[in-house]
Amino acid sequence: MDLLQKIFYLIFSFDRDIYQIVLTSLGLTFFSISFATVIAVPLAFIIDFSNYKIKKFLIAFINSLTSLPTVVIGLIVYSFISRKGILGFTGLLFTPGAIVIGQTILAIPIITSTIVAGFSKIDSKLYETLKTLGADKRQIFLGIISETKILIVAALLFGFGRIIGEVGVSMMLGGNIKRYTRTMTTAIALETSKGEFEFALALGIILLLIALSINFIIHLFLKREDKWKRI
Repeated sequence: MDLLQKIFYLIFSFDRDIYQIVLTSLGLTFFSISFATVIAVPLAFIIDFSNYKIKKFLIAFINSLTSLPTVVIGLIVYSFISRKGILGFTGLLFTPGAIVIGQTILAIPIITSTIVAGFSKIDSKLYETLKTLGADKRQIFLGIISETKILIVAALLFGFGRIIGEVGVSMMLGGNIKRYTRTMTTAIALETSKGEFEFALALGIILLLIALSINFIIHLFLKREDKWKRI
């Protein structure tokens, strides 16, 4: 009971250190998902309109990337932006920008594969109808986006939930610097190793609530999509 009291006190007293970490995690994840979206949505469109054999290969390739370990991504990016790397002159290592780069790379295949799966559910007559009406590629793209907007939002939320809970990229590229690059996952790992279980559990509960909230919102979006299709 004493442990629970300390945990809830840290959460509901709006402890500065805890919520600084939470806001840092949310901010980095938001920017990562935003950059990933700019790449993932057009990429999903390109894959969907590719030749059947090429499409099949690209889907398999993108799906395989979704299981890529975060520490591997962190290692690859680290090798580029470290002092001895070809991008070492940028000074990005152990900065929020480095975390955003790593998380963006991690999010792109996740969002792309989810959106491509959503595109596969589109009625094939939609393409024929748009072409018959004289739509160009841009208009076809916008038409597909409009048709699958709920699934796309769900894909972005899914990517957000996946990224906010990763630890490998944030630890390797951010350095876990207090009030600068320390995220919820890296802070939990650090505080647990120090024996500060109350602080770690408080962050763990907040992270769990965020993850559950995102999953609940995704469920509502997909349920709304199914209901709309049945009408």
